[in-house]
Amino acid sequence: MHVRRPATLASLAAELGVSRTTVSNAYNRPDQLSPELRRRVLETARRLGYPGPDPVARSLRTRKAGAVGLLLTENLSYAFRDPAALGFLEGLALACEGAGQGLHLVPVNPEREDVTAVHSAGVDGFVVYSVPDDDPHLAAVLSRPVPTVVCDQPSVEGVDLVGIDDGAAIAQLAGRLINIGHRNIGVLCMRLARDRNDGFASVSRQRTAHFHVQRARLMSLAESFEAVGVDWARVPVVERFDHSITSGSAAAAQLLDANPEVTALICTSDILALGALQEAKKRGLRVPHDLTVTGFDGIAEAERVGLTTIRQPVLEKGRAAGKLLLGAAEHSRPRHITLDTELVIGETSAPPRTTEERWFGP
Repeated sequence: MHVRRPATLASLAAELGVSRTTVSNAYNRPDQLSPELRRRVLETARRLGYPGPDPVARSLRTRKAGAVGLLLTENLSYAFRDPAALGFLEGLALACEGAGQGLHLVPVNPEREDVTAVHSAGVDGFVVYSVPDDDPHLAAVLSRPVPTVVCDQPSVEGVDLVGIDDGAAIAQLAGRLINIGHRNIGVLCMRLARDRNDGFASVSRQRTAHFHVQRARLMSLAESFEAVGVDWARVPVVERFDHSITSGSAAAAQLLDANPEVTALICTSDILALGALQEAKKRGLRVPHDLTVTGFDGIAEAERVGLTTIRQPVLEKGRAAGKLLLGAAEHSRPRHITLDTELVIGETSAPPRTTEERWFGP
């Protein structure tokens, strides 16, 4: 049985009576050909079954993969489930689209140390999205001879960084609660380190957190409330490893069971705050009359429920990180971009209830 061999760039060029460079340009540099010649090359390629230049061979020749790698130390589904991560991903994708680059997701399990995915990723550079300073995948990225941009955390000497001033942002939120009279507060925070801890976080753990964003937010809260006489060592802080509404609800339940006197729950993300609102409703607590709840991020669902929060420009973070990476060759010094945030005073914060008012229900 005769099987026709697939056409090659050389055989296609011979069929058309043109050079191999002309055929290659029809795919990679169409502006170098007249529209009529390019149409003739592509039609002949379809007729002969030529699939186009081999991208692997091209990348070996040019030493360019044509893609940006996004290191996400979460399972892949997290990038499409978490609204803040999704907004960042959209911004990064927009930057890549504008530069004609692909986007290669490099998700890794946060509880594993296998760095194979980082070493095998065919990318021209990495954007690292919010990882702890001791993450082995970050170390693997930095060992590769390609440009790198970090978003949010950690700050690495000699590496471009895009983020916000987390301490200053949450200090605005703390100031709001202090001004309306809250002193008996509790905090729900995202993971502080790579080891799983679903429970109360000591002051020592807070101060030595390997996730710099969470550490900055907690230490800023401590400074703000200690300035008005609150002993931070007595403020309950509950940590959750998994970032989900379910985790936020469970964390709120744990904190309120142990500290029913708190009048405000400060959450270091909107997702945790949405979980706290669910738990408050389950307990018959009126928000904000019985319990104030605040978040951080400014996601769409937080806006819908009227959450008091800090809004940060997650899409612009992604776009800025992409632009920094794609323009890395034009700069010799590391660049730091700090984006603005906004305090959003919603419907979930109010002055604390008085001792004469009932805790449960109207």
